[in-house]
Amino acid sequence: MPIDRKLSRLILERLERELPKLGRRPAPERVHKFRTNSRRAEALLSEVGFGHLGNDAKLLKLLARLRKKAGRVRDLDVEIAALRSLRAPQANEQKSQLMKALIADRAKRERKLVQASDRATIAEIRKRLRRRAKDLNRPVHRDPLALAFRKLRKLSRNGAPVTEQTLHEYRVIGKRARYIAELASDDPRAQRVVEQLKHMQDVIGDWHDWLKLSERAENILRDVRHSALVALLRNVTQAKFHQSLDVVREMETTFSIDPFPVPPARSRSRLKKSGGQDTAA
Repeated sequence: MPIDRKLSRLILERLERELPKLGRRPAPERVHKFRTNSRRAEALLSEVGFGHLGNDAKLLKLLARLRKKAGRVRDLDVEIAALRSLRAPQANEQKSQLMKALIADRAKRERKLVQASDRATIAEIRKRLRRRAKDLNRPVHRDPLALAFRKLRKLSRNGAPVTEQTLHEYRVIGKRARYIAELASDDPRAQRVVEQLKHMQDVIGDWHDWLKLSERAENILRDVRHSALVALLRNVTQAKFHQSLDVVREMETTFSIDPFPVPPARSRSRLKKSGGQDTAA
């Protein structure tokens, strides 16, 4: 299944529409949309053969800089929402103290994001997005689902125990693989893979959000001896960790049979010499 050109163009158009909204006190939803749209654009440009031109290299660099700042705002938005959802009657004062610190930090991070989203930077990114969009009619003979599975091969643990670092890698690589698989939108196999990866991303992402909130609480409330709030957050985080382990095991079973095996070395050399078609057939 080739890359969906219509969807590829739509990804760039959506990102272009979201960019101007970053410079006007971006609400949580706007920050989230920018991050997801920028990640999809980055996957398109860097993973499927578009990311080697000068225009794309500069575009990816500009997007990465903005996404990093938007990511810090988004992390705080998620942590604030999680803390608000937490019932902690035995630690109301500590919860209030932590909430004030999160909101203050969010305001500081938002100002930095707005400053980075100045008119000149946004205009430069939009110009390069339009330049790339005009070139999307160039055929790209790469299967996005095969590319996604190659990305997922990096998740093999070979029987090693799952750690926090392992889970983080599953989250990051799984997210990138999902965005690549989405580029084969009409392929039913791709749709199933996307659904499974999104489920993994959601569960592990939920654990990661609570982990970061717990770590932030430990830092802010470090002067509070035997903090009831910190203890509660640790318990929630541990429960989320075990839920993530279940998802990892499920995903490893699902993707244990790779429909896109790496060809033998001899075949790969023939593919390279023939420009992508196996002359031995």
